[in-house]
Amino acid sequence: MVKLGVSVYPDKSNLEDNKRYLKLASEYGFSRVFFNFLTVENEEILERFKEIVKFARELKMEIIADVAPKVFKDLNIDYKDLKIFSDIGLTGIRLDMGFSGNEESIMSFNPYGLKIELNISSGTKYLDNVMSYLPNKDNIIGCHNFYPHRYTGISRVHFMKTTEEFKKYGLRTAAFVSSNEASFGPWNVNEGLPTMEEHRELPIEVQVKDLINTGLIDDIIISNCFASEEELKTLASLNKDILELNVEIDENLPEVERNILLNELHFNRGDVSEYMIRSTQSRVKYKGYEFKLLNPRDMKTGDIVIESNLYAHYAGEVHLVLKPMKNSNRSSVVGKVIDEEIFLLDYIKPWQKFRLKLK
Repeated sequence: MVKLGVSVYPDKSNLEDNKRYLKLASEYGFSRVFFNFLTVENEEILERFKEIVKFARELKMEIIADVAPKVFKDLNIDYKDLKIFSDIGLTGIRLDMGFSGNEESIMSFNPYGLKIELNISSGTKYLDNVMSYLPNKDNIIGCHNFYPHRYTGISRVHFMKTTEEFKKYGLRTAAFVSSNEASFGPWNVNEGLPTMEEHRELPIEVQVKDLINTGLIDDIIISNCFASEEELKTLASLNKDILELNVEIDENLPEVERNILLNELHFNRGDVSEYMIRSTQSRVKYKGYEFKLLNPRDMKTGDIVIESNLYAHYAGEVHLVLKPMKNSNRSSVVGKVIDEEIFLLDYIKPWQKFRLKLK
């Protein structure tokens, strides 16, 4: 099951607001917290972090803080002795910038059970190098970066390639999504804070659906503050076991056709078409039912089609349209995937199960 998390920035906001946010997130089942320790330059700032970490631990939340070699230097920490991070109450530390490989391996054997989280987004042979030093794999995990500057987020191709490298070693992975209601992050630039550039400004639930659908991400963290309660509630109620596409359907659609779309489990046939996703079980289950021709217009990407009886043994088959097609005046266009989710159709795999949900 995918875990959900939030981020807090104690150097950018007051203690009570952070506590209120963490409590609300915890009530909606969020179980992980991201901290940015890169701004911790002295003991005074560190003390501000300690109190909110303590509160998060009281909520039984996992806390991982972003650090770099500079933090070790500023706080006079030896990578062979991570006691200070354990004493603060952290679950682990994320190495925004790594060491040479052997240091990470040594850190993974710390006696406190701290997780050592590596940066997935860098895209070098860094992970292979760390693994060549035979770390304690149980304490090695990975997390992508987030990107506050518009157009600097990573591409899907890079995201998939780098994440697959981590999954190859069986490591737990994480990535960030961006709230459209939040107003700040760790830096002064505030143009959203996603991992993937194409997620910027998408509804937060669509970002999460996409990450889950890759099958590569274990933890999904809201990167900016403060996400709205409605966003937290929406993500908490999201089906994390199967892709649910939000759709709009013809309000006059007959009951049987409506039931086929909204109550049946769909899956994409293995012999995939570049023009459509074919869900064919309904033509078997409802064989003999008269599928009348409804709205036989030409088809656009994202349209939902049910074949009419005029298409003989195809009658009752459901199509999600991938490419525009001419209508032979035998296909009923009965609805559409909502605009924000049409791109998800490109990533439905052969034999993948999915459901349709009325928006």
